[in-house]
Amino acid sequence: AEVLGVERVGVEDSFFDLGGDSLLAMRLIARVRSILGVEVGIRELFTAPTATAVAQIVEGDGGGAGRPALTARERIDPMPLSPAQQRMWFLNRLEETGEGAAYIVPVALRLSGEVDVAALEAALGDVADRHEALRTVFPDADGLPRQHLLRGAAGRPDLAITRVDDSDLDDALAAEAAVAFDLRRELPWRVRLLTVSPTESVLAIVAHHIAVDGWSMDVLARDLRAAYTARRAGSAPEWTPLPVQYADYTLWQRDALGDPDDPDNAMATQLRHWRDTLAGLPEELPLPTDRPRSAVPSFHGGLVPVEVDADVHAGLSEVARRHGVTMFMVVQAALGVLLSKVGAGTDIPLGTPVAGRGTTALDDLVGFFLNTLVLRTDVSGDPSFVELLGRVRETDLAAYAHQDVPFERLVEDLNPARSLSRHPLFQVMLNLENAPAASWDLPGLEVEQLPSLPLPAKFDLSVTLAERRDKAGTPAGLTGELEYSTDLFDEVTVRGLADRFTRVLEQVAVDPGVRVGAIEVLS
Repeated sequence: AEVLGVERVGVEDSFFDLGGDSLLAMRLIARVRSILGVEVGIRELFTAPTATAVAQIVEGDGGGAGRPALTARERIDPMPLSPAQQRMWFLNRLEETGEGAAYIVPVALRLSGEVDVAALEAALGDVADRHEALRTVFPDADGLPRQHLLRGAAGRPDLAITRVDDSDLDDALAAEAAVAFDLRRELPWRVRLLTVSPTESVLAIVAHHIAVDGWSMDVLARDLRAAYTARRAGSAPEWTPLPVQYADYTLWQRDALGDPDDPDNAMATQLRHWRDTLAGLPEELPLPTDRPRSAVPSFHGGLVPVEVDADVHAGLSEVARRHGVTMFMVVQAALGVLLSKVGAGTDIPLGTPVAGRGTTALDDLVGFFLNTLVLRTDVSGDPSFVELLGRVRETDLAAYAHQDVPFERLVEDLNPARSLSRHPLFQVMLNLENAPAASWDLPGLEVEQLPSLPLPAKFDLSVTLAERRDKAGTPAGLTGELEYSTDLFDEVTVRGLADRFTRVLEQVAVDPGVRVGAIEVLS
């Protein structure tokens, strides 16, 4: 009930019928792991999604011993980076190619009212003091980076203040997001207050992915609100100390995965799964591009909207419920159909982000825990859409059960043909957003989060959707965007792809038994 945010759950109620999805399933597994000290697999939860069934798994042979607990640890010197951080650091060093600039998280907040600048600057320092990831720099020796923690004033961001005209705000925000980080020397986030008048301003926060992920922004918003509230009242924030910091997670992750040369440990077992699953993966997905791939990409991107109405959303939800899959799996299958129909073949690898917070100790921590999974979608043999859903379900459950291998380690192990011009292992990303949305709110101010600035295109295509629901929880539509590399695509081509994608979703919502070959993508 706590994970789902509902008042009551009957012991025979299905977790997924009550609104559970893959992310919430992983959070539930993390709670079971932390509280009961046992391991319940993601596949077991999908096949036995009631409290009674989970209890039987835990009491029977299904609940194995849990992984080692994540606790505060004695630090080592030099402190290594996590695999995810290491990739971000390497991309940052490739800044001259433009790729490093792609991995930032910008937030722009319009503040109406009189900002207490001293309280805001102190609050930002409080947040930095609380989260070590925000005050860590990454110097290197002989090309090997390490985590170096800053303390005191050196670890707190300066609040830069700039006077701008309202008409120049967009340009000022774009300029702020375009400034590169030197992660070897600079804090991985910066903050600027753009003042338009004494009662109108915009707070620009730009953070590098080496220190934050999407989940972190909700944590950052909550902690900044608490600290600003306290500082306006003339006191320091009183919050419960965090049980662990990112460096503790780095050491724990290394121990939990173990030595990949040991055939019996978690890392080796999971790597074997991925070697088998991704054997013979297409080197590059043949997409209907308007231009050949350039040797050195510009990373310039564009966006087109994707909209699915409430009736289609309701139909897709019913398809998911009836066939024991999540909405993400339905959307993944539909995207696989679309790409196959426009010439990408029948072996469609898609990337998708996963939260990577497998223990409740990380819930309130700012840091980069995100991992990326490669989901191979098999559209061969003209299956019905329901049959394709079954394939997708099996693929995804296996991927979720082996999601601990860092993507960077997987690329290193599989060693695909490398090219600066394309993303390794997959070129199309799919994300159904379900992480907690950041709620920016500061006392004494009206806060409006401004639309995100266009970010550099990290993939050939990237589909991002979110489910809308009304107050009763009834499906109210899917909304999102299709991001594309302008090196490869014209806007008109991508608008056509977006239209065809919604057309596929409309057809399978009405008739999930339709054969893939009979699904129409043309108007």
